[in-house]
Amino acid sequence: MSYLGDLLRATRARKGVSQRSLAVRAGTTQAAISRIETGRESPSWERFETLMLVLGERARVASEPLEHDLDPRELEHGRRLTYEQRLAESASWNLVATQLEIAGDEARRRAAT
Repeated sequence: MSYLGDLLRATRARKGVSQRSLAVRAGTTQAAISRIETGRESPSWERFETLMLVLGERARVASEPLEHDLDPRELEHGRRLTYEQRLAESASWNLVATQLEIAGDEARRRAAT
């Protein structure tokens, strides 16, 4: 299932509109509506918006901040970095992670002998 398909199905059912009727009104096929509602097809936003408009609804996109424990100053620092600087910083953290992994493997080998 997909979120858009589930939303389309629920809206269509609430409005008492059949898949065939929606398809005719939207200029598509009943099979296409079925594919969207079952998640076998992911519509473009424009197509989804059109289907919702045909049902008398306005589709909206919303966002909300993620909960996290990051220091806002660190986030601001990251925003100020150029693409190249972000890539270099990411590569350096990758190097640290690799070194930690190697050290862990060596410690496990020593402990096993």
